[in-house]
Amino acid sequence: MPKPSLKDKIVDAGLRVMFRKGYEGASVRDIAAEAGAPQGSFTNHFRSKEAFAREVLDRYFEHTRTLVAASLDDLSLRPRERLRHYLDIITIRLAADNYTRGCLIGDFSVEVSQASDTLRERLVQIYREWLVPFAGCIEEGQRLGEIDSAFSSQDLADFLLTSWEGAILRMKVERDPAPLERFKRIAFETVLSDGGSALSTDRVRRIERTQDRGRSKKRGSA
Repeated sequence: MPKPSLKDKIVDAGLRVMFRKGYEGASVRDIAAEAGAPQGSFTNHFRSKEAFAREVLDRYFEHTRTLVAASLDDLSLRPRERLRHYLDIITIRLAADNYTRGCLIGDFSVEVSQASDTLRERLVQIYREWLVPFAGCIEEGQRLGEIDSAFSSQDLADFLLTSWEGAILRMKVERDPAPLERFKRIAFETVLSDGGSALSTDRVRRIERTQDRGRSKKRGSA
């Protein structure tokens, strides 16, 4: 297996530093020191801090995709179980850092969306790509009757990721997993429910009323 290049070492170091200090707080000097590289190496490989941050973000998202695939591509689990498994995997990883470190995608969304159009546009692309496997899993769950179909799979995937990112931010503030567990409990008992929610019950009742009216019309015309 080839050794990581100096450029790769600097990107990996940047990921660690930006997790600790954020985009604005991470200096080139900090990143070079973390990588054990001369400061001039940074400017040799990256034309700007913004371009560097994009590579850090891409490296992080590449890892995130592997976690998504490990959960949502596991066909030994049913769709709702796959969704829950992903959230549980992330919860375990957050616990390993004592709930002090969150999601770099969420962190960048808060910090850089006003400061850098380049990074903001990349974040838009990442969110769109991130949604795809979740929407597919939810759609499968809807076909199997495990997940309510009152909302589109795309809307539910968007709700899931957006709300989860919010729960992670709250977790970082409180240094406590309660916001994560609260989100999972409410989401899986309501919009991601397995058919026992009020939404499902109301829809069944509407169908039954429609069927009753249809039978009444048939009897009236007989």
